[in-house]
Amino acid sequence: MIPKILISDRIHKKAIEEAKEFADVDLEFNLTHEELIERIRGYDALIVRSGTKVTKDVIENADKLKIIGRAGVGLDNIDLNAAKKKGIKIVNSPEASTISVAELTIGSLIALMRNIPHAHRSLKEGRWEREKFEGNELYGKTIGIIGFGRIGREVADRARAFGMNVLIFDPNITAEDAREANCEYMELDELIKNSDVITLHVPLTNETRNLIDKKRIDMMKENAILINVARGGIVNEVDLYTALKEGRIKGAVLDVFESEPPERSPLLKLENVLLTPHLGASTEEAQINAGTVIVEKIRNFFRNV
Repeated sequence: MIPKILISDRIHKKAIEEAKEFADVDLEFNLTHEELIERIRGYDALIVRSGTKVTKDVIENADKLKIIGRAGVGLDNIDLNAAKKKGIKIVNSPEASTISVAELTIGSLIALMRNIPHAHRSLKEGRWEREKFEGNELYGKTIGIIGFGRIGREVADRARAFGMNVLIFDPNITAEDAREANCEYMELDELIKNSDVITLHVPLTNETRNLIDKKRIDMMKENAILINVARGGIVNEVDLYTALKEGRIKGAVLDVFESEPPERSPLLKLENVLLTPHLGASTEEAQINAGTVIVEKIRNFFRNV
């Protein structure tokens, strides 16, 4: 029997075409939460991104749902407990955006260290201020990578290519694992104290919420740069703002925020922070991969049921 799939957030057209090869596919991109609760009945699979909230009410009203696919990384928009109770499988595609996020990490770091956004704006406004925008090289600097999964490893590879020294902390790996990756393992606080650049590549959990707070910011070098392209909430933004405003650390890169969009954040007024609107997976390649990977996982699921 052909499975019925509801796709409630926009995914790449290539993924939609691949889904139609094995399933009856409906596209409903503008459903309200109440409409989704009613619409979900009769579907065997649901594909979402971050926009759709798959709440307990949605799941409880699903009479045939067997699998939910999240085209992307985070699962915080899906009630996992409710899905588990009904025996609904959850799949996502964290591997899809690995390269895009790693490249954004290094690209943003270079942009901040070389003052590229400010220099660009200055020149566009008619000024020629070469002396004002003297920056720093990556070569010879020490980067501390917190979280050494897929993205952390790709960041390490790129950092070494620029001649950086790489420190890593991840409770799930050993010092031997680090050596095999041509990196040095350090405990978290020691890594923070010894790094010129600190970049976060961990999920948001109870353990990682406010992982970087005033206490740990105070451990950083005065010339340190902090990068968060992982999840909002890992960095305490109030503590970071204070440190940046007082010049306690040199700068920061944030692609994610506690509240998105960060309309009232005082960080928007600072010059020593580079802010982007959650662009980690915003490449054509990552968008294609996010959709096609999740469709393939759903295809395989129905082959085996």
